[in-house]
Amino acid sequence: MRECCAANIPVVNREVTLPLIVDDRGVLQVAAADVSKLLRTVGGRWLHLVETGEDGLDEDTVAALTIELAKLADRIDVACIAHSSGSAP
Repeated sequence: MRECCAANIPVVNREVTLPLIVDDRGVLQVAAADVSKLLRTVGGRWLHLVETGEDGLDEDTVAALTIELAKLADRIDVACIAHSSGSAP
């Protein structure tokens, strides 16, 4: 697997090119919607662990990391929305 290769992602009968995970043949392995959902899910899970008192997790660090994951997910979503509406990101 290679990372950071251009991948074409179908979005409402269009394609948007984002750097995602493709195999050696250039075949997309992960869709943009799945990536943004995964990023938000991981952040939400971390926050849940902090809220339930999981040992060894620093609340400020978890919050900062969760925010950064959400920002990345937002960038992916915005790029897809911009492309599907015909706007540049």
